[in-house]
Amino acid sequence: MSMNSPKQTSHLKREILVRLIRAFLSDNFEENTRLIPYDMRPKGHEVPYRCCIYKEREILRDRAIAGLGASIEETDDSKLLSEVAKEALERTEPDSRPLTVLTTACKGCVPSRIYVTDLCQGCVARPCESACRFGAIKVTDGKSKIDPEKCKNCGMCAQVCPYQAIQKIIVPCENACPVDAISKGDDGHAKIDFDKCISCGKCVSACPFGAVHKKSQIIDILKCMKSGKKVIAMLAPAIMGQLPCTPKQLKQAILQLGFADVYEVAQGADVTTKTEAAEFVERMENGAEFMTTSCCAAYNQLVDKHITAMQPFRSDTKTPMYYTAEIVKREHPDAVTVFFSPCVAKRKEAMSNPNVDYVINYDELGAWMVALHVQVAECGESEFKNEASAEARNYAVTGGVAHAVQTLVPEEIPIHPVIVDGLNKQSIRDLKKYAKNGVCELGNLIEVMACPGGCLGGNATLNAYKPALKQLTNYVNESKSIVDLEK
Repeated sequence: MSMNSPKQTSHLKREILVRLIRAFLSDNFEENTRLIPYDMRPKGHEVPYRCCIYKEREILRDRAIAGLGASIEETDDSKLLSEVAKEALERTEPDSRPLTVLTTACKGCVPSRIYVTDLCQGCVARPCESACRFGAIKVTDGKSKIDPEKCKNCGMCAQVCPYQAIQKIIVPCENACPVDAISKGDDGHAKIDFDKCISCGKCVSACPFGAVHKKSQIIDILKCMKSGKKVIAMLAPAIMGQLPCTPKQLKQAILQLGFADVYEVAQGADVTTKTEAAEFVERMENGAEFMTTSCCAAYNQLVDKHITAMQPFRSDTKTPMYYTAEIVKREHPDAVTVFFSPCVAKRKEAMSNPNVDYVINYDELGAWMVALHVQVAECGESEFKNEASAEARNYAVTGGVAHAVQTLVPEEIPIHPVIVDGLNKQSIRDLKKYAKNGVCELGNLIEVMACPGGCLGGNATLNAYKPALKQLTNYVNESKSIVDLEK
């Protein structure tokens, strides 16, 4: 499953999805879904993670609820999994919130704080006292002590301690969230504030207990296929680095899952490149100081929710997913479109686009292939109908979007790309400064990617970054440049 999630939790999530898919394809979906926790932890089975088999089954039940696309917080504890499965069959559209929290799996970590360990020597220099701007730390009785009422958890005292005697206790999900959207609820467990959440998925990857879960839409997609609808896959470029096969083998494997056709989202990326390059030229000629890209769904939510002052500087160009879905709907008006995504954030974007019906992540695709025993490396090859450029296929990598735009900007228009490789508190502070001042001293085209490494480093990918990059690069190098395609 996702290479950006802890191995054991990824394995559990994948096994749940595999069993859900097989249950759907069985003669009794609801009953076989109900039995999943019992089949995975039968009586007498070793209990590898929790205190008892009953706790393990409870957590597996909740993971299945998320796999069915439902909200764990809103599902009554007494409701049988078979009832949740039935509701999934009756659902007409996916839940608007892409994430849910398993309180059964959440450890309820101690609050994030700075504390002094027994290694403190009460040294004469008192560097910790000097470093604290809030007067929160004093040496008393030969040892540093922190006043929790004054402490701001800035960590400066920990940075200057020569003995590393001052440590910061972090809560992984809270520490990973760049916008402080996740915190402890009244019950001590993690709770997501969706008014702040930008769906970056960093909390999903960070939690070592796998307590933050994506809500899958895979049952919705399977329902469409079972009803005989034409379901078309749209593959974001990062997928070309995920599985041990050629792109043409990958297309054939996806067709074997039941999809009617497969489109490369790189097609849409070529439209984005041309449109964004033209927009950049127009803005610079009209005296704009800078422009940011607009491909990353998490970044777009960040701007709309947290940096509204950046809106005038963000490109108005639509994303590759948007343009690809337009192409598919134009050619197949009756089709159900499914975007294959390396991250959670695209699910929020899809919900505001009537041309995109569902989103499946790469890790979910991997589970689907396991469930149907599809071996991609053994598949034949199927040609893509339309060719996409090398630059479009390289959108998956940090710097790829900026490079593609730069390729089409005339030489007489100065262009100086600035790359934001991952959203975190520091990069968000920088973006806020650029928006407030109306200028970016580093350059005039800012590419923003929420995930370090770009989409190839997304929170729902399958392959480790370096081998994925090598595989994608080979595909890019085999492709024609956008300039040559235009000839």
